[in-house]
This record gives sequence, C-alpha cells and structure tokens, in this order.
Amino acid sequence: MLLADFQIKLKEYPLDSQALTLVGISGGADSLALLDLFYRSELPVAAAHLNHGLRPEAPADARRVAWVAETLKIPFVSETIDVALYARQNRLSTEEAARVCRYNFLFKRAQSLGARAVAVGHHADDQAETVLMHFLRGSGLAGLKGMRPYLLPNPWSDEIPLLRPLLGVPRAEIVTYCTERGLNPIEDSSNLDTSLFRNRLRHETLPDLDELIPGVRQRLGQMADIFAADEDILANLTMQARRETLIEQGAGFLAFNARKLTGQPMGIQRRLIRWAAGQLIEDLRDVGFGAVARALAVLHGEAGMADLVMGLRVFSEAGHFYMAMENAELPSRLWPQLGQAAGVIDCTVPGELVLPKGWVLRCEILGDVEKARAQAIENSDPYRVWIALRGQQPAQVQIRGRRPGDRIQPLGMDGAAVKISDLMINAKVPRRARARWPIVLLENRIAWVPGLHVSQGFKITSASKRIIFMELLSLN
Repeated sequence: MLLADFQIKLKEYPLDSQALTLVGISGGADSLALLDLFYRSELPVAAAHLNHGLRPEAPADARRVAWVAETLKIPFVSETIDVALYARQNRLSTEEAARVCRYNFLFKRAQSLGARAVAVGHHADDQAETVLMHFLRGSGLAGLKGMRPYLLPNPWSDEIPLLRPLLGVPRAEIVTYCTERGLNPIEDSSNLDTSLFRNRLRHETLPDLDELIPGVRQRLGQMADIFAADEDILANLTMQARRETLIEQGAGFLAFNARKLTGQPMGIQRRLIRWAAGQLIEDLRDVGFGAVARALAVLHGEAGMADLVMGLRVFSEAGHFYMAMENAELPSRLWPQLGQAAGVIDCTVPGELVLPKGWVLRCEILGDVEKARAQAIENSDPYRVWIALRGQQPAQVQIRGRRPGDRIQPLGMDGAAVKISDLMINAKVPRRARARWPIVLLENRIAWVPGLHVSQGFKITSASKRIIFMELLSLN
C-alpha cells in the first residue's frame, strides 16, 4: 500500500521522471524506506550521507549506509563535517548547525550530480513535532504551516526542489514497511536524548497529548495544511507590500520607506521585518516575538535604534527605516558628504565643485544686490544661500569637513556662537553623516553649513555691494 501511495504522490510533483533524485539517507527507518521506495519504483536515484562527527559510532553508520547503496547498485556520495565546530563558529545550536550542514551538503551534491530534486524522509510524526515546536516557541503562520511536501524555491536552491514524499505517512507505517521489506534501520542514540527540545517533544510531550487528545498528531498535521493555504495568501500580500515599501537593498542592509511601512497592517509589518532579517542573515530560521517588537518600536518612533539578533540592528533616519548588519556600508547619498580623506577644497567662483554621491556645489557673484536681497528673504531651501561679500577682493570659497570645536553664529540668533555638532544633533542629522558633512568657508571663516544655517557675519545689509549665491544640489 505504501508503495502505491508513494508513486501517486510523486506524480503530483512537476518533475522529469527520467532525471536523477538524490535521497538524503541517515540509515534510520524513514530514509531507508524512502530510498527503497525510489528503488522499487525503478526511478533514477542516488544516495547521500553526511557524517556530522558528533557520535563515536558515526563512521560505522556511514559504512553501513554505503553498503546499502552498494547492495542496491545505486550511486552513493558521503562527506564528514565537524558540526560542533560549525555550531561554535556560527553561534548556532548543535541541532540547527546539523540541519544547516546537512542541507548545504545535499544540495551541493545534487547540483554536482545534475539531480532533478533532493528528497528527504520526513513523515507525519515529524510534521506534528514541527508544528508543536513552532507553536510553543510563539511562531506565526510561517512556522505553524509546518514543512511543505514540495518546496521550490527553497533556502538552498532556486532550481532544485526539496521533496518530502512521506510527509503524510505515520512513522509506525514506515517502521512496518521496513520490517516487511527486511530493512534494518540504524538506531541513532542521539534521538533518545531528551535534553534536546525536539526529542523531549517526541518522547514525552506528544505521547502525553495523545493520551489526552487521541489522534493529536493527525490533527496537528491537518492544522499545518490549513495554515499552509492561509500562509500562501499572506505571502502574496507581503510580496506586494514589499514592492511598495522597500526602497533599497544592498550588501548587509535594507531600507524601507518608513511612512509606507507603518501604513501597512500590523501583520504585514511583522512579516516584512522577519523577511528582511532572513535576507540579511543566512540560514536564520526564526526571529522571535521580542526581536520583532523591538524593531516595531523603532519603526513607530518609540526608540531610536535596537539590536535584534546576531549583529542585526534597526534604526530610522530621514524617513527611512533601516535593517542592517553592524558592519554594513550604508548608503549616504541622501545627504551631502565629502570623501573619506578630503581636506580643505577650493571652489572656483563662478563655478561648481562636484562632491561624492552625486552632489555639486555651485557658486556665482550676483550684480543685482536688491534682487539678491529679495531672493534671500523669500528663500525656504536650506541648501541655497545668498551671502554678502566684504570689500572688492576675489571671493575665496572653500569647503571642508566638520572639525572638533567648530562653531557658527547662526543668522537670527542674536550673534550667539553655537557648536556645529550641537546644531547637527538638534537638526537630527544622522550620526554617521556628521563627520563628513561639508562646511563652507568664505574668507577663511565658516560662512554656511548647508542644510542648516548661514553665519550672522555674512548677513546681507543695505550697505552690501556684492552678493555671492551658492547652492548645494543633489543630482540623484
């Protein structure tokens, strides 16, 4: 009966029946049964085994699995990985590290063999455990939907699907199949270790629930099917919202339009935060409720910055909501910036000076003083300024970055000198933009901080004879 059901299930997948399938085989009952079912269905199949290096008996298990493949006369590939070391290096639990290494290995070998798919032996009991585990951890629908029988694209490939043909089959039926076929599964001693969360669910929690609610495993599986269908709908809505809110994605960061993102339903906001975290951290499986709540607090202006998980942080600036790794090189074209090693730079008058990131400073002398004074009064653009020149000496315009102790007497503040650093803080200039923000000097004195203030000392008066006009433009 299992063979017939298996063959029917395979026909539901959009696969070439003549192409090779790579079966991940640990030697346990589920993977042995899966490999045998492929073999009996006379489908091209190869076996792959990963030794995690966690148990003394692991090398013997690898040899035993190799013998099974040799007996069936099917291709066999294997590899040994120090999973414990990988877990330490990547700050993962041993269970999670084993999963990551296993799937990376399977898909790498599938690609090298030209396989049409990777198949693993997850069954109905695994599905029930997965759903319950995600429920207890406070997962959303993305976790409660459980595992999919056919997954493409998947975290490991956009071309090779992941198959779970036995996902609807109870483990007891698989064990019976192995007995009837004379298959001798390997009993992995680590599966009995109830200090591991999943094993505790399997050996203690689920049996207790089954006594209280007979058939609970089947109900959990049915619930996963319901949630999977609902998840598909929400995934489409989330993709649409992503197109509307995501402004930019670069190496180690994503930037959203904060106003548009806060305008989305709360469920979509949470989903986009989880999606973004998954984009930035490879192999990240889950973002906890607390981390999402911290991100939302920043998005809604209740906090300035927050650390989420594994070096990922969020912050808002200039109408953008950023999710970025701590060492990411973030874009700075939203503000005028000088180069990394820029000193004092001369600007020809009249003329223009091209700055990094598509900004340009333009300067010219105006002959009509009255017209210039009227334009200055009406101006509301902080990146345009009309400044009075003293005497008849040629205008000497320079530009440099901010220096410690720099001060300016802002026009309209009764001549009081203010630290430029304080002006930037009050104006909410992003911290990372302050050091290389251009400062304009005229006659060797600070005359203008573009976007912020012009100096009182260069105010246009009735006695002004010459006016210099300057503007800092973004060409983006």
